[in-house]
Amino acid sequence: MRMNRSLPIAAAMAMIGLAACSAQRPVAQPPAEETHVVFEPGGLYASMRIPALVVTKKHTLLAFCEARIGTASDWADMHLALRRSTDEGKTWSPIHVLDSFKQGPVGNPVPIVDDRGTVHLLYQKDYKDAFYISSEDDGQSWSKPRDITPVFDRFKPEYDWKVLAPGPGHGIQLKNGRLLSAVWLADSRKLTPRRSHHPSCMTTVYSDDYGKTWERGAIVADSSALISNPNESQPVQLPDGKVLMSIRSPSAVKRRAFSVSANGISDWSEVRFAEELFDPTCMASIVSVSSANGKNALVFVNPDSKDIEKNPRKNLVAKASFDNGQTWPVSKVLDPGAAGYSDLAAGPGNIIYCLYETNTKDNKGWNYSLVLKKFYTNWITR
Repeated sequence: MRMNRSLPIAAAMAMIGLAACSAQRPVAQPPAEETHVVFEPGGLYASMRIPALVVTKKHTLLAFCEARIGTASDWADMHLALRRSTDEGKTWSPIHVLDSFKQGPVGNPVPIVDDRGTVHLLYQKDYKDAFYISSEDDGQSWSKPRDITPVFDRFKPEYDWKVLAPGPGHGIQLKNGRLLSAVWLADSRKLTPRRSHHPSCMTTVYSDDYGKTWERGAIVADSSALISNPNESQPVQLPDGKVLMSIRSPSAVKRRAFSVSANGISDWSEVRFAEELFDPTCMASIVSVSSANGKNALVFVNPDSKDIEKNPRKNLVAKASFDNGQTWPVSKVLDPGAAGYSDLAAGPGNIIYCLYETNTKDNKGWNYSLVLKKFYTNWITR
């Protein structure tokens, strides 16, 4: 810095100090003020639910959902829908229907991007059959669906399920190459046309050969006195290679549950509840990112309505942990309004994308649109 001789020495030194301080402290970027509607009901579709989101190796955003036909019911006829964005979510391709089912649901999408750039996708039909497809071209075309229900049948000697569902929300690839998805199973007592989703347990399925074959993992948590009906869950890998599972349940404590495994498929620790993570019994998302100071951080998003009467799905909040999920000292509101399921994806440029359920047409009730919001790691982790 060239010193201006007309300035007093003290002022010049102050300028030097300010410049040094500015160089050492990058300005935190606020969350993007713009939001982008990705899926909105209308025409054939009564409701757009169950978001899943990934960023590909070529930085393309792939957003998946259940496009529910005629009614918002979980058991409605559905299209498994995809939209792509190549400009950080500003614009989106037309809806691409990946699969459909006229007799009931097709959904619970779980996308996984591997280190080769392939996008893998697990999903269910009628909550009794599981399928797998993949894309080698950033989601522009997809393989024919492959029935992988036999993998889930391997649970039956231990857990006689009547309902199956992957995820929902993104899965992960571990450092050793393993593809990993959380799944939940329900042993419905009443075999009605619309089978109950409880009692339930949650577990994992995985592939060690880039999706060619899939295997079952050990049951992570079953319904018990400790945790009631664990279901929609999501894994994240920690810096030491262990896998932390974030678990939804309707347990009376109304807190997020966690379990840890060394490999993501066996020897899960006893479930513990995180006091700082209120859970109104809603699917949530978790990702691992680098914090503003270069250290690892976990970012967790869900509707935190602990201070709202009757605990509705409202007040979407992002929270950060710097000790592998033991404590959550940072908490910032993404959307104070109606907000339900969400999915997170970490992109280049320290951007975190959040695709979540909200209202875009009707403030009086749910119409389940899916909206994309992006925020920055140095906003949530500084």
